[in-house]
Amino acid sequence: MAKLNIKKGDTVLVTAGKENGKTSTVLECFPDENKVTVRGLNIIAKHNKPRSAQDKGGIVRKEGKIDASNLMVVCPACNKATRVKMGVNAKGEKVRLCKHCGASLDSGVKKAADKKPAKKAEEKVAPVEKKETAAKKTTTKSTASKTAAAKTTTKTTTTKAAATKKTAAKKEVGGTNG
Repeated sequence: MAKLNIKKGDTVLVTAGKENGKTSTVLECFPDENKVTVRGLNIIAKHNKPRSAQDKGGIVRKEGKIDASNLMVVCPACNKATRVKMGVNAKGEKVRLCKHCGASLDSGVKKAADKKPAKKAEEKVAPVEKKETAAKKTTTKSTASKTAAAKTTTKTTTTKAAATKKTAAKKEVGGTNG
């Protein structure tokens, strides 16, 4: 199994193939196949057949896999396509470095990805609980109003039925006399 020097979230430059010279970000990595999917590049058309009456068939366009050997990582510091060299940072961790300027390719990607979602997850937990209780209160109120509306409609239909019976009875009485 070959080790990829490209990670999810990296900006890469395509060096070969029909997308040659284009730059975009990595969506997914497949190290077992030595392939990568890149946003907006190598678009393929997949034909889907509807499997049930509810499913829609059609042509779905999505990103296909590109071989990792046809890509070069773009350094965020010097904005040049570069080969990756391995090095050790001050903390003793293994990091990917730019061959041109020596800047770390891992510093911005991992730290930003690790810190931001943790904060968002904590903030989202509390408001969701409040929204659920508010939704329960509104559903009980709406069901109460629905039952009241149902009672009102049954009363009106009952009075209409009684009125039609009375008019029918009057017509019969008037018809027998006449």
